[in-house]
Amino acid sequence: MPSTQHSARQPPSAKGSHEYPSQTYAWYVVAVLMFAYIVAYVDRSILTLLVDPIKQDIGVSDTQVSLLHGFAFVIFYTLMGFPIGRLVDRRHRVGIIAAGVALWSLMTAACGGAKTFTHLFLARIGVGFGEAALNPAAYSLIADYFRPGLISRASSTYVMGTYLGFGIAYIVGGALVAAVADTPDLILPIIGAVRPWQMIFFYVAAPGALVLILLFTIREPARKELLRSTSGEIRGGVTLAEFGGFLRLNAGTFTAHAVGFGCLGLLVNGMALWTPTFLARTYGWQISEAGVAYGILLLVFGGSGVYLGGWLADRFDRDGRIGGPFITASLCALGVIAPAAIYPLMPTAELSLLLMAPMILCSSAPWGVAVSALQQIAPN
Repeated sequence: MPSTQHSARQPPSAKGSHEYPSQTYAWYVVAVLMFAYIVAYVDRSILTLLVDPIKQDIGVSDTQVSLLHGFAFVIFYTLMGFPIGRLVDRRHRVGIIAAGVALWSLMTAACGGAKTFTHLFLARIGVGFGEAALNPAAYSLIADYFRPGLISRASSTYVMGTYLGFGIAYIVGGALVAAVADTPDLILPIIGAVRPWQMIFFYVAAPGALVLILLFTIREPARKELLRSTSGEIRGGVTLAEFGGFLRLNAGTFTAHAVGFGCLGLLVNGMALWTPTFLARTYGWQISEAGVAYGILLLVFGGSGVYLGGWLADRFDRDGRIGGPFITASLCALGVIAPAAIYPLMPTAELSLLLMAPMILCSSAPWGVAVSALQQIAPN
C-alpha cells in the first residue's frame, strides 16, 4: 500500500468540534440505510428471475438480457456517482437519498409497463440513475455517525443489504414467479394488458414508499473531519483541480482499488444474473426453485461474509493502524478462486450449490470494506 495514503489525509483535514451522535441512534440509521439498500437490490435484481418470460414476450436474446441487467443499469449508476458525490459534499444527504428512492421506485414500476426492449432498457437506466444517489450519501452519513474504529463494521453492516437484497429478491421473487405463473393478464388503463412477469415489477417497487417514510426519521449529522485552509478556516469543498491532484498523489492505491474490487464485481454480478438460469438450464430445476436455493445461500453466506469482512478489517486496524480493508479483501479474494472455477463443472446441482457457499462467503467479505478503505485515505 503506497505510503502516500497516510500523508494525503493529514494537513488539510481536522476533526470537527461536534460530538458523535448516540451509538444506539447511529446503528438505527445504519439499519434504515441497510433496508433502503435491500429494497434497491431487490428492485435491480428481480430481473434475474424473469429472463425466460422476458425473452418469450419481448423477443430478446441472452446478450440483450445481460445489457438490461448490467449496461443499462450502470450507464448512469456509474457516471452520476460523480456529480451526486459532489452534491453530497455540500447538500442535505438524507434528502438526496429520498429523491433517489422515489426515482428508482418509479422506474422499477415503469419496467412493469415496458412493451419493448427499448422501453425496458430506458426504465433500467432510470433505476440506475435513482440508485446512484444512495451509496455516496449513505457512506458519507456513516462516516459522520461513527468513530473511525467502527466505520468498517458500520459500513459492512450497511453493505449486508446487498446480499440480503439479493437473497430476498431470489426467495420472494421465486415465490412470486410461482404464484403469478398461471394468473391471467391484468388490464390497466393507458398501459393495457400486463403480463404476470410485469406485475412482479409493480410488487417489488411498492416498498420504496416505506423507505421514504423511514428516511423522515433520520437526522442530518454534523460533518466531521472537514477540510481546513492553511489559516484554519473550514472549507466548503475543493476545486476539481485539487481533487485531481489528490487522485494523482494516490494514483497507485486508487488504481489497485478500482481494478481489484472491479474484478470481484464481475464475478459477483455475473453470478447474480445467471445462477438461477444456470441451475434451470443445466440441472433442469424450476426457476422458482433455483431462485429460492440461491437466495438462501446469499442470505446466509453473503450476509455473514460482508459482516466478517468488516470485523476482520477492524481487527487489522486496531491500535491506530490502517490498511486493514486492503488486507482483508486480498485474503478473501484468494479464497474465491478454486470454488469459482469448479462449481459450474459439478455433476449435480447440490454439489454445485455446496461449492458456491464458500465462494459467496469469500467474495462478499470485501464489499463492506471497499469504501471504508477509501474513507481511510480521503478527508470528508
